[in-house]
Amino acid sequence: MSFTRTLRAVGGAVVAGALLFGTAPVASADQIRDGQWVLGSFKADEIWKVATGKGVTVAVIDDGVQSQHPDLKGNVLPGKSFMDGGSAEPKGGDTHGTQMASDIAAHGHGPGGESGVKGLAPDAKILPLRDRGLKADGFASSIRYAVDKGASVINISQSTNVASAEEEKAIAYAFKHNVLIVTASGNNGQGPEDIGYPSKYSGVLTVGGVQNTGEIWSGSDYGPQVLLTAPAVDIVSAGDSGTSQYKKGTGTSDSAAYVSAAAALLREKFPDLTAGQIVNRLVKSAGLPPSAKGISLPDTHYGYGYIQPLAALTRDIPAGPKNGPLKMPQDQASSAGTGGQAASTGSSGSSGSDTATQPVNKQGWSPLFIAMLVGAGVVVVVVIVVIVMLVRRKSRRNGPPPGSPGGFGGPGGPGGYAPYPQTPPQQPGAPGSYPPPPGR
Repeated sequence: MSFTRTLRAVGGAVVAGALLFGTAPVASADQIRDGQWVLGSFKADEIWKVATGKGVTVAVIDDGVQSQHPDLKGNVLPGKSFMDGGSAEPKGGDTHGTQMASDIAAHGHGPGGESGVKGLAPDAKILPLRDRGLKADGFASSIRYAVDKGASVINISQSTNVASAEEEKAIAYAFKHNVLIVTASGNNGQGPEDIGYPSKYSGVLTVGGVQNTGEIWSGSDYGPQVLLTAPAVDIVSAGDSGTSQYKKGTGTSDSAAYVSAAAALLREKFPDLTAGQIVNRLVKSAGLPPSAKGISLPDTHYGYGYIQPLAALTRDIPAGPKNGPLKMPQDQASSAGTGGQAASTGSSGSSGSDTATQPVNKQGWSPLFIAMLVGAGVVVVVVIVVIVMLVRRKSRRNGPPPGSPGGFGGPGGPGGYAPYPQTPPQQPGAPGSYPPPPGR
């Protein structure tokens, strides 16, 4: 049976044209920049004192990126089209990929870059890959290409309605190579059945959308796949390089792009962290609006909450398990014998890897207790050996009673101890488990 792969747009409604805001401050350096409420909400000026995404490549798998847009020029690497084999420049007025790229890594233009739009990680590089995922292998080819070209974050703000075995393998390939894939949940305000691919695969970070109040946006698709949320409403971004250079839109596409940008900042600041540990920092620093306080996390709408990039960059957060809250892709989980997201112990909301603990064996005994037992066992064995020697001496003189055993139990007999395992079996709460953040 064959299925037609259908692209599901997750960009939301878009208003084209240069934006003029009547409510812009009088002292405004640029009205377009003033429309970027997200930067003020994130305290971007403080963020950029810590990290700007320098040295990090973010692949944008979309409908192409306008490399010559004045707010992106110089930050866009040579890309590739997986639709026609050509360049990754947009065709036919497509602007979605350019919008996503600008959310991530636009640098503005003019003196000091104060005009136009600016991305959350303005010094990151964009690797544009033109791919709508409509071939039989979905986004597999572009994902593998991005990994091989050195991207450490991949943004996919689009989805399809049919799974692909090759696409799932490509996600496992990225996961194995420590590359974080960020996807958008969708814009129909529906539940898990409406979330498409690749968001449904293990190993990806799926993002929902919130309003400027931090409340969930009504159009954000929800379900257990959603781990984080980010701004989705009234997002001002770059369009193409023609007459309509800027656009204003609403959708979880932008939410995913902002999370990709936040990941780029973290990858610059913490280059030794795994992709899962990068997500861990985003999760452990996430926030919730007052109306959502006290909800059980992860919540199907909010996930663990909305991202707070400045807190993620500056708070003292233990690295946590290698996979963080990400679920290990199926093929790797099968070979490892366990997934990246094991069952939580439910104790105090702390991860097993955040606290140093002594290893335990299947019975829950610590090495110290085992050592004491072994020591006692040695004493018992010595005593028994002495008794046996005395008995043997006596037997040489008197001879053993008829039918009595001639010796003591051998290997595995009473009193023996099996060797202590070098690597004790994983227990609940050990590295690999992922309870909710403390106090949530």
